[in-house]
Amino acid sequence: MSQTQPEHVDVLVVGAGLSGIGAAAQLRSRHPGRSVAVLEARESLGGTWDLFRYPGIRSDSDMFTFGYRWRPWPSDTSLADGPLILDYLRTVAEEYGVDRLIRYRHKVVAAAWDSGDQRWTVTVEVSTGSTGGEPETRTITCGLLWGCSGYYDYETGHAPQFPGAERFQGQVVHPQFWPEDLDHTGKKVVVIGSGATAITLVPAMAGEAEHVTMLQRSPTYVLNRPARDPLARKLARLPEKVRYPVVRWANILTQVGSYQAFQKWPSWARKYIRSQTVRLVPDHVDVDTHFNPSYDPWDQRLCVVPNADLFKALRSGEASIVTDTIETFDETGIRLTSGEHLEADVIVTATGLKLKPFGGFAMTVDGAEVKLHDTMAYKALMLSDVPNFVFTIGYTNASWTLKADLVSDFVCRMLEHLDRTGTRSFVPRRDEGVGERPFMDFQSGYVLRALDDLPVQGDRAPWLLKQNYLVDVRHIRRGDLDDGVLEFA
Repeated sequence: MSQTQPEHVDVLVVGAGLSGIGAAAQLRSRHPGRSVAVLEARESLGGTWDLFRYPGIRSDSDMFTFGYRWRPWPSDTSLADGPLILDYLRTVAEEYGVDRLIRYRHKVVAAAWDSGDQRWTVTVEVSTGSTGGEPETRTITCGLLWGCSGYYDYETGHAPQFPGAERFQGQVVHPQFWPEDLDHTGKKVVVIGSGATAITLVPAMAGEAEHVTMLQRSPTYVLNRPARDPLARKLARLPEKVRYPVVRWANILTQVGSYQAFQKWPSWARKYIRSQTVRLVPDHVDVDTHFNPSYDPWDQRLCVVPNADLFKALRSGEASIVTDTIETFDETGIRLTSGEHLEADVIVTATGLKLKPFGGFAMTVDGAEVKLHDTMAYKALMLSDVPNFVFTIGYTNASWTLKADLVSDFVCRMLEHLDRTGTRSFVPRRDEGVGERPFMDFQSGYVLRALDDLPVQGDRAPWLLKQNYLVDVRHIRRGDLDDGVLEFA
């Protein structure tokens, strides 16, 4: 089935997760006269918070900055679980009418920009939801294409090939594809990994399981945080319009300040984190073996636990931690390089995620293929020589939504600028003198594995973003749009 006349919308948003809902809500609020559609490849909104269903899933960023700036987080819960976050997103979508803009089972597979028409033609595969049915191909045109699908691959996770895995008689599970019928009650569980997912899973499964072992190849920095924000609790009697900005800015300044301090004085930061960890771990757990990484703080993302739940699980004996490498799986568990054997009924491979920037769809500009690694990111929200395409990728060292809100501000301001100047397109043009740097200056495995598939960033503004919200407010929310780098037509 084919269309003879493609549908046209002013702005096409790809993805109905945290970024896409926020983008569409701001467009509805600040540009009510523009037509907007949101395409979502899955069957429901929420993105990450609907896809991941593993026990204990939660945010590791405080909700006063992980919530939208313009829609206060409605409680003093700081590190909220997945269902609470999903309920918040559904509420926002309903309040702003975004739920009526979302088209489910619409997967973008290609987008082509035509400078003559100054519009994108987007190819979409629409699934009927029936098993085995071929998707229907449709095209939609738009003036502005906004990628809000993040950078994770929703269809596959990172799953290393473990020797002997086929011999294991129990169940192997990846957190990204958690079975609804998995019952770990009374079972021996081994969680492979040391990142945020593993650190969330271990205390969530402990207690019900016979025992949970966290098996890590190398340690991660882990910081404790109260599950409920102390300042929010103290200011509970104040009106929300007063309380929320105060608590939000307190968390922003804490995030920015701690990151800058840890980067400037890494030796002090290591000692500080170690001193906090020593107070929480039981005596039988060696801090320097299991919680003292070889890298400096914020070379990879720090992990945060609410109310010391991971340490409590270790202290109770319901969970344990092993730092070693895997020699092989066998019928009953995992044999380690040290010779130790971990008995297991269930093995959870919390081994990380795969990146698929901008949803993985193909892009062309006037017939020429856009090769991401050959492009340079402008303010980490546009690509050089790619007109009228904006993407939202949040911070790696702070709450995702802080950056997502800034991108929304940029787009809304840009639309106002186009109206005011009578222009229709905008594109960043790269200065040949700008040096190249990695798109993400981060040492996490999922980033390093994907660098060749990502754009680069530059060595100076506006091609270089400092991952500092206070600086980015000035450059993205308030900076001059006609900056000599953006070309308008």
